[in-house]
Amino acid sequence: QAQLVESGGGLVQSGGSLRLTCAGSGFTLSDVIMTWHRQAPGKAREWVATFAPGGATFYTDSVKGRFTASRDDAKNELYLQMDNLQLEDTAVYYCQNCDSQLWGQGTQVTVSS
Repeated sequence: QAQLVESGGGLVQSGGSLRLTCAGSGFTLSDVIMTWHRQAPGKAREWVATFAPGGATFYTDSVKGRFTASRDDAKNELYLQMDNLQLEDTAVYYCQNCDSQLWGQGTQVTVSS
């Protein structure tokens, strides 16, 4: 059964860094379009980044220059390196197999002042 499991979230001060991991099973991440989304309390789920099968990446304007998506094909994992985190980045972060619309459980990222 296909699954996605996010990890790596936590509490970090503004200006700090975290790396999120999205571990896939039951399918090959490199064969599909993968995305990162986030959702803050009381707000709609927001698209953050896309990692295409060929390696192309796309980011929402608010994270450009700070977040970097990458993929490890040997481990079947997707990553989101988040640098210079800001209070506005606080949210639950989800990865998604866009092709099948499969979501992970999410991991909490909290940025404090």
